[in-house]
Amino acid sequence: MQFELTREFIDELKELIEAKNDVSAMTRIKDLHPADIAEIFNELDPDESAYLYNLLDSETSADVLAELTENEREQFIEEMPGEMIARKVIDNMESDDAADLLGELSEEKQEEVLHSIEDVEVAGDIVDLLSYDPDTAGGLMAKELIKVNENWDIAHCIRDIRKQASEVYEFYVVYVVDDDDILKGTVSLKKLLISRASTRIRNIANKDVILVKTDTPSEEVANIMKKYDLVSLPVVDAIGRLVGRITIDDIVDVIQEEAEKDYQLISGITEDVEHTDNIFVLTRARLPWLIIGLTGGILGSRVISMHESDLKISPEMALFFPLIGAMGGNVGVQSSSIVVQGIAAGTIDLQGIAGKLMKELSVALINGFILSALLFIYNLLFSESFALTVTVSIALFVVIIFASVFGTFVPLVLQRFKIDPALATGPFITTTNDIIGLSIYLAMGRLMYGLF
Repeated sequence: MQFELTREFIDELKELIEAKNDVSAMTRIKDLHPADIAEIFNELDPDESAYLYNLLDSETSADVLAELTENEREQFIEEMPGEMIARKVIDNMESDDAADLLGELSEEKQEEVLHSIEDVEVAGDIVDLLSYDPDTAGGLMAKELIKVNENWDIAHCIRDIRKQASEVYEFYVVYVVDDDDILKGTVSLKKLLISRASTRIRNIANKDVILVKTDTPSEEVANIMKKYDLVSLPVVDAIGRLVGRITIDDIVDVIQEEAEKDYQLISGITEDVEHTDNIFVLTRARLPWLIIGLTGGILGSRVISMHESDLKISPEMALFFPLIGAMGGNVGVQSSSIVVQGIAAGTIDLQGIAGKLMKELSVALINGFILSALLFIYNLLFSESFALTVTVSIALFVVIIFASVFGTFVPLVLQRFKIDPALATGPFITTTNDIIGLSIYLAMGRLMYGLF
């Protein structure tokens, strides 16, 4: 049953913690999912959370820690002794989760925890994972996996799999390697069960394996697993040796992190921040694009001042400055967002930029015609200046076409130069389109009023 956290539940739990009633407090949370317990911790103060955490068994406490946000987890475990982290947390985590957790700690704390891990092989696996860039397959993978030698028979394999399975939380596929640990294929559990005991693994292995190398970017890993509907993906080193595996739960985290990062870039936030960060970090993340927006506003005012004489002749043109700027920004953001989404999903091929621009131009022509026609009708009904009516409608049509093509072109160019295309949305597009849109509008006004 899904747990629903209520204020009454939190108040009762706080009272039990204050009264040091361990049994009743544990009764309240013992059957809850670790994610629900982590949600409860968010509603408690640090001392209450620490008290409750110490009541949990080792396996549950490790799972709860993995469910906390990075900031909450870092603050929580920095206060814990290294020996306790090793015994109660690291020993109950898979190597990838343990490496992620240690990567959030200071170097001094990392060393303290690593020296407290009794199993030297486990400590070595974690150290290996910490050496990889966290945004690559090596940084995502776990060392725990099931592998068999291609020269073994089925009976030998099943005996060895039983031994290996005690160290692996869950597995979806058995990997086949040679004597040098080079990945040769995979074998399904079904084939292991239905094949004769004397059959050699090499004779039933699937040799068509989708794999990644340790330096493969995490976004590419996510796209591969999504494209081929994989729940597990083997990772090999530069010479093809099997060194780990990536499971779907790790990729879900990557997809969520990338979505959050792109959303922040679209919003004009240059760093990965959370609401719990201090004011200086939040200010530093927001200020650069705000300065760019301010600069864009100043340039826009300069554009208007350059046409001051035209505005003296037709001051009513100023009434439509907000409309031109807003429409240009909205159209540009729409176009760029669609392109960025396509790039992120891997559905856009950068070789055909011209075709994409032509398609977006066709959409812009239709939208521009409809919106300009609506504005033309409005001005015919409510404006006494026919020159203004024609000027604003034509200017809006041109601005929509420009903003649409510009919003499509910029993210494609950024992607080609290996720059995050999400930068092309939000403040960049809106500011640029405001300036250029006003320039088009005022230039169009000078031309049209000269004709009328």
